[in-house]
Amino acid sequence: MLKEEYLDLVLVPLGLVIMAAYHAWLVSAVFRRPKLTVIALNAESRRQWVFSMMTDPLKNGTLAVQTIRNNIMASTLLATTAITLCSIIGVFVSNSSGAKSSASSIVYGNKSQVLTSIKNFTILVCFLVAFLCNVQSIRYYAHVSFLVTVPVSRGKKEHCEYVARNLNRGSYFWSVGLRAFYISFPLFLWTFGPIPMFLCCCLMSSVLYFLDTTTSFTRLLHSQSFREDSESMGGEIESAVHSL
Repeated sequence: MLKEEYLDLVLVPLGLVIMAAYHAWLVSAVFRRPKLTVIALNAESRRQWVFSMMTDPLKNGTLAVQTIRNNIMASTLLATTAITLCSIIGVFVSNSSGAKSSASSIVYGNKSQVLTSIKNFTILVCFLVAFLCNVQSIRYYAHVSFLVTVPVSRGKKEHCEYVARNLNRGSYFWSVGLRAFYISFPLFLWTFGPIPMFLCCCLMSSVLYFLDTTTSFTRLLHSQSFREDSESMGGEIESAVHSL
């Protein structure tokens, strides 16, 4: 039987390894098996959306800018929440630096002041990462809002590809910022002991697996929509060439 002081040395690294192993598998699946992950399918959907909007910027410009504006508002909300939580944690740490821990008897683990500072610091780092990622997401979305309404020369797809890449980069930063919020939850439970933190890591990895992976129906639906979009885009290009 392990002593209470050693639970942090065993359960906390084990929980972090579980989370790290899951995200390593997720990154590998995004590049090697993109149809298995929601991230890759959403990236392809955004790419098709950019091509659809830029085929007629005068007609679709308002819709495109409004959609990007909604994404900017979502990123702004998360960035504001993250920096607010950072400020609250900073005030809490400064006020309770000399306070004594009054943990319940059912909470096990090391209750030293140094470990408490490490817990607060890791939570603060998560929210700072979330803030910076959402700020970068706003930066890319604001840039795309100008590029998506630029008329594209006939037969030139490089500009559309560039806009799609920037839009996906903004979405990737938003996803990383949101993932930092997810990771901060087991770190917050670490303040109550290593056992709740370890259980939360196991549970969150399972929940994230179902959120990040796709079903056969979803893959079929996306493949059909991509096929229809490519055929419609090809028809529009052919009609434009015949009109010349």
